[in-house]
Parts: sequence; structure tokens; C-alpha cells
Amino acid sequence: MEHGADSFSQHLNTKFSADVGSAEPVELELVNVVVRPSGPNEEAGMERFSAFFRGPSNTFLPQGTYEMTHPQMGKVLIFLVAIGQDGKGYEYEAVFNRYIGD
Repeated sequence: MEHGADSFSQHLNTKFSADVGSAEPVELELVNVVVRPSGPNEEAGMERFSAFFRGPSNTFLPQGTYEMTHPQMGKVLIFLVAIGQDGKGYEYEAVFNRYIGD
């Protein structure tokens, strides 16, 4: 089952564990969910949103797909892109485009 913006929004400010292979999982906090409206030239019936995560400052996750585990959402494959860094850690964005009802 695909998770939509509502599923992620219900779990704002909670932790996801990202499987990074041989190392210990990296804990990321879901800090924001932004729904993107469809443009006039985009296919109808799609849900578009971004989920923003914050990770620790001592561990950088390169762009890629990670198996992330959440206590309520279970395991989810998410493609993360690092979009910034500040004193609190690294920020990552996951962009979703999915057919509504999937």
C-alpha cells in the first residue's frame, strides 16, 4: 500500500529509521509535509507532495532510496535527497507523485 500526504502528516515530528546497509540505522525525524497542487499541464488524478526529514549532523545520507521503518507506518521505500544542513543536522526531501487511490 502506498502512503499519501495524509498518512505522513499524521506522523509529523516522529522518528523513522533509515536502513543504511551495514551500519546502524540512521534516525530521521519527519518535520514537514507539503502538498503540491497540480498544474494545468500535469496529469489529473495524481497526488503530489513532499515529505521533509531532519537527520543527525554527524551522518550524511547520500541521495538514494532507503528502506525506512516507522512504528505505525511500517516499512516504506523512500528516495531521499539532501537539501541543506544547519546546526541541527541535515535536511532531506522526498518527493511523491502517485495516483490517488493507489
